[in-house]
Amino acid sequence: MWLSRQVKPAADTGGADLGVTTISGQKVGVVTRGEVRDLPVYGPGGYLWTPANGAAVLVVKGGPGGEEQCVAGTRPQEEARRIEPGEVYLYGPGGNSVYLKKDGSVEIRGSRVSVAGELAVSGRLTVNGRPYAPCGC
Repeated sequence: MWLSRQVKPAADTGGADLGVTTISGQKVGVVTRGEVRDLPVYGPGGYLWTPANGAAVLVVKGGPGGEEQCVAGTRPQEEARRIEPGEVYLYGPGGNSVYLKKDGSVEIRGSRVSVAGELAVSGRLTVNGRPYAPCGC
């Protein structure tokens, strides 16, 4: 039929697509060309992350026909793009971050920093720009 020749198949996006999350959690819902639910979220080893609702995320497709999908990452915030090659910058809501710099220093930012267990620091520790001195209280 002539109408069937008028409908063009969707362009192949390769093995990935950009989507927007609709359901947050360990298994997320994402809209790419349509909504897909219960997608697993993957990240680098040792890194745990759950995308927020409405976040732009990378959906990786695999398997025969690309029917197996997972969420692999999100667009970085502008601040995260200014790091040097080889450095690691972890950030979360509210301006909290951990910055591992190539000079060997570590910057930890947060409204409150808690320590679980025993605190052991090798090197120089400064708090609000001043050398740390434990309280002898």
